[in-house]
Amino acid sequence: MGKVTGFMEFARNAAPYRDATERLLDFKEIYTDHDNERLSTQGARCMDCGVPFCQSEEGCPIHNLIPEWNDLVYRDEWREALDRLHKTNNFPEFTGRVCPAPCEGACVLGITDPAVTIKNIEMAIIDRGFAEGWVVPQPPAKRTGKTVGVVGSGPAGLSAAAQLNKAGHKVTVYERADRIGGLLMYGIPNMKLAKNEVVERRVQLLRDEGVEFVVNKAIGDGTEGTTSIHELRDDHDAVLLATGATVPRDLPIPGREFKGVHFAMEFLTGNTKSLLDSNHEDGAYISAKDKHVIVIGGGDTGTDCIGTSLRHGCASLVNFELFPQPPAERAANNPWPTWPRIFRVDYGHEEAASVQGEDPRVYSISSLNFIGDENGNVTGVRTIDVEMRDGKFENIEGSEREWKADLVLLAMGFLGPEHDLSDPLNLEYDERSNYAAEYGRYQTSVENVFAAGDCRRGQSLVVRAINEGREAAREIDRHLMGTTELP
Repeated sequence: MGKVTGFMEFARNAAPYRDATERLLDFKEIYTDHDNERLSTQGARCMDCGVPFCQSEEGCPIHNLIPEWNDLVYRDEWREALDRLHKTNNFPEFTGRVCPAPCEGACVLGITDPAVTIKNIEMAIIDRGFAEGWVVPQPPAKRTGKTVGVVGSGPAGLSAAAQLNKAGHKVTVYERADRIGGLLMYGIPNMKLAKNEVVERRVQLLRDEGVEFVVNKAIGDGTEGTTSIHELRDDHDAVLLATGATVPRDLPIPGREFKGVHFAMEFLTGNTKSLLDSNHEDGAYISAKDKHVIVIGGGDTGTDCIGTSLRHGCASLVNFELFPQPPAERAANNPWPTWPRIFRVDYGHEEAASVQGEDPRVYSISSLNFIGDENGNVTGVRTIDVEMRDGKFENIEGSEREWKADLVLLAMGFLGPEHDLSDPLNLEYDERSNYAAEYGRYQTSVENVFAAGDCRRGQSLVVRAINEGREAAREIDRHLMGTTELP
């Protein structure tokens, strides 16, 4: 694959983001235009490695044919590369932007050298496909007469809807928000994934292929403005629950009730909705302007809170992380091809450093309590440094500190799905409160009701949600028809 000696001749050269000082002035995507010469050279680095771990379960949950389209880009055969990409991935424009690229962590070249820039190449292929007009609606040639209701329009729900529609079933997707996309629409900021230009473009394609979308439709027990899940079951031959893991992990320390302490998704969702509704002119969002912001928790959500706060014009920004700073290189207990737990500088960290002169992250720190004023507003956070001993965190005596804060954002992950629609079904749960459904079958304890994505497996990656949606669609098709041709 690629050029036979390419991996020895060419160094890794990832596509840069827009300059930090420039991109902080807007909420447009952070990416630069694709450079075909760079992409061809990077495709040439793909080795004829024999066993491509990049497309294994460890590297790519949807088993993208990565070496094949790397080679095709190197050979300037972009149309064929797009066909190979769409064989396994319904939405490469999403994964090419927001996936952390475990495929690169599992790249065989990565054993001795920096990995191939797989994510850059994937994004370039699909962007060119849209630019050239190669991506067009492909409605099914015939219908089966079967109907499927999909609850939730995130990556799992959308991929399942796409596949079930392809099989000829009539699919209706129900979304409680006012726009389709779930996490893709409101959980990820516009600068990482453009809503109108990227998300809505794909949703419109699905509409044109025959998928029906219903917004502002909360599914529950039939009371308080919700539609009964029992009614939904009666209306469809099968129902897929793809509601995500939307219950956030809280920080129940003294002072949690102070005004100005918010879950990250409150902050990010309000920001994106206001941006789309009025370009922030309606003021219907939590603003970080001129505020001292503390983000508690790392990961992608924490980084998105950092980038959004900086664009609002915050006065200062600090990011607390409980764990110690990761090493620069893989540790002995983190061998290839597992995901490399190494120190990374994401877009938000780079932007904070450009404004404040240093990385915003503070490691090995635990929050003891929030500090507030007589009006109930948060004014700070009291912390203590910690260290890991025998697998447990222990406080370091005498290391208490107080940090000024007008806005605290909790970005500590998610515990599982909400149960508003599952409790009325008497659905069985696993030990982590997720909807119980065997991986590979996706059938819940309730007849004709399936589950896929984060609501079934717990918080995970967009690419894993896409994979579960595709596999659940295959099993629903088999359930309805007795056999299936879906992959």
